Amino acid sequence: MSEPITLNVGGKLYTTSLSTLTSFPDSMLGAMFSGKIPTKKDSQGNCFIDRDGKIFRYILNFLRTSHLDLPEDFQEMGLLRREVDFYQIQPLIEALQEKEVELSKAEKNAMLNITLDQKTQTVHFTVREAPQIYSLSSSNMEVFSARIFSTSCLFLKLLGSKLYYCFNGNLSSISSYLQDPNHLTLDWVASVEGLPEEEYTRQNLKRLWVVPDNKQINSFQVFVEEVLKIAMSDGFCIDSAHPHTSDFMNNKIIRLIRYK
Repeated sequence: MSEPITLNVGGKLYTTSLSTLTSFPDSMLGAMFSGKIPTKKDSQGNCFIDRDGKIFRYILNFLRTSHLDLPEDFQEMGLLRREVDFYQIQPLIEALQEKEVELSKAEKNAMLNITLDQKTQTVHFTVREAPQIYSLSSSNMEVFSARIFSTSCLFLKLLGSKLYYCFNGNLSSISSYLQDPNHLTLDWVASVEGLPEEEYTRQNLKRLWVVPDNKQINSFQVFVEEVLKIAMSDGFCIDSAHPHTSDFMNNKIIRLIRYK
């Protein structure tokens, strides 16, 4: 065993050996600790790597055991994938791909249930007609809500990669709002003609977009069409038994199922 080395990975300290870090010479770590790539030091003299410190534990354990061990409730596959790609440990890349296939197969049987609600509310706003002249205006706005449940965590992540909130002039993926792996709540509004852009921000009004089509969702009909498109591409089909046909046609409930 070589002398211990302490690493500072994103502020989290790890202690290991040089032989462990160079066990895969063609990897990023192998290049760093064989002298091919210069390493940085923190204020304590530890080797510093500006990457996610929490995720590095899985990278380091793979170097030690050649096995990718993840907890059953692991919810950060996307982040792990990016970190694995950075370190370029080829056997780990392959192990992660196998793990993702395994998880995908485990989630083949799945159910998706969406409950929709819509209401109209009046918004009041000021319109600048001239440098010193403002007028008060009001308009009716459609407000939408979708409560989404799926037994497939991977599908909700897929949905999160396709739908984006538009707020304060920026688009942000709804995946950042996915705090529960099986539940997602969406609340958004339709665009209102004549409502100044800054009023959406001031009144905390989010709009919903589909990417990469760059399409705004201004009605439940468009929302249902887009969700069905995404779900059916992932193997879901409409449950013929539930919900009642009238509820589905009236955009109140969407229930889809997926079998192996």
